[in-house]
Amino acid sequence: MSRRAVWVSLLMCLALLAGAAPSAAQRPVEWPRESPPPPLPPREATFPPYEIRMLANGLQVVVVMHDEQPAVNLRLMIGAGAASDPEGKNGVAALAGQLLDQGTTSRTATEIAESIDTVGGILSVGAGTDLSFVNVLVMQDSFDFGVDLVAEIARNPSFEPAEIDRQRQQVLSGLQVSYDDPAYLAGVVFGRLVYGGHPYGMPHNGTQASVLGITREDLRGFHETYYVPNNALLGIVGDIDAEAAFAAAERVFGDWERKTLPPPPSDDVPEPTSRVVVIDKPGSVQTAIRVGHVGLRRADPDYLAFDVAIKILGGEGGNRLGSVLRTERSLTYAASADMASRRFAGDFMAKTDTRSDATAEALRLVVEEVSRLRRERVSGRELQNAQAYLAGSFPLTIETPNAIAAQVLESLLYGLDLADLPTYPDLINAVTVNDIQRVARMYLQPQELSIVLVGEAAAFVDDLSGVGFENVEVLSVGDLDLSSADLRASVDTGAVRPSRAP
Repeated sequence: MSRRAVWVSLLMCLALLAGAAPSAAQRPVEWPRESPPPPLPPREATFPPYEIRMLANGLQVVVVMHDEQPAVNLRLMIGAGAASDPEGKNGVAALAGQLLDQGTTSRTATEIAESIDTVGGILSVGAGTDLSFVNVLVMQDSFDFGVDLVAEIARNPSFEPAEIDRQRQQVLSGLQVSYDDPAYLAGVVFGRLVYGGHPYGMPHNGTQASVLGITREDLRGFHETYYVPNNALLGIVGDIDAEAAFAAAERVFGDWERKTLPPPPSDDVPEPTSRVVVIDKPGSVQTAIRVGHVGLRRADPDYLAFDVAIKILGGEGGNRLGSVLRTERSLTYAASADMASRRFAGDFMAKTDTRSDATAEALRLVVEEVSRLRRERVSGRELQNAQAYLAGSFPLTIETPNAIAAQVLESLLYGLDLADLPTYPDLINAVTVNDIQRVARMYLQPQELSIVLVGEAAAFVDDLSGVGFENVEVLSVGDLDLSSADLRASVDTGAVRPSRAP
């Protein structure tokens, strides 16, 4: 066949194909919409056997037999954290927690660090909002060493003046850096708006002024008051015989003196109140946005259903906020919503960051999605996606001794039934669309949101009224005082103001 005949044949084939195929006008290309692949089949979550006993002094001991690894995790949890700070002494619990491994009455900080390194173990200490802790992970053959170390650190910290000064300086340096971080400022101001004067609203590490005022007597007083057996939980998880574990706990903690505890923090938190606060940071190219209000304490019967609802709003497996703000509008790289639920109260917070000139529009969309979750039923698919993520990720939370210890002790701290822990996936999958609608309408109040915007105020403040926000408070970082009811530092308060970033 000649070259010309070949070309003629090819052209005829192309013409036939073109005639057989519909034109773009007849059948437009349907680009795939957001349709993630179906989740993998759920993994079976088998919770290891456990035993609970209480010593005569009130110390509750939980032993979980987990022999998949030749290691043992020992976690002592004290039922007091930043929420139990003495009035005007914010940061005491956090500083006391940091100092636990910085020397005891029998060993220096260096000796403690060298001893844990010698056995190849891991030691961590600290304090959260509702709790303080000592955590030690050792190999099975170092169990006795581990339980002795936990007891020594928790019961006999020395609070040496030199170590106090060193740790205090680290806290102050950290706070100075944090005041230049829009995310930190947005978070702590949000807490103050939501909780008002309640201890949950105060900065976990305190303020510069409060940290400077903490004395050795404050630290020792906090320790003597709250570090007592009837305010503590001990979790022992790993390749250990239950009787041997209980015997070791009795040996090192049996003579720990029981004491009368002060009243716990109040569960009386303010009702949600609409308030918009702008923290002005000139030169910022983005605005940190935080939106939410008071929510549910962890032990509330509606917690699980409300948690799933918030996951649909902005969590893994759902995330309407991400879909609208990122996928549809290209206003941000990430948007999310989450729950912070504690012993006596909780809150939900939606958050994102956007360019300065898009602040008002992004804020409007966040508030609109909160409102839509309340007024419209979620789809069955949205619920299933959120459930698949929550239930499917549960096995990962009980894979290691450390993770199991955290799950068990936090359940006990929050007053939850341990029998519900292994059935968490079933409880999540039992949540219905009607449950989501009920809790959203019961607990979400879109008209009473606390809103914090941190960025260059001049770039967006004038736009806020156009999207429905009229009463806006604007503060500079230099005038911010987190211990003040109106968040403003007064000249005569002696408050230590953070320096501006150059």
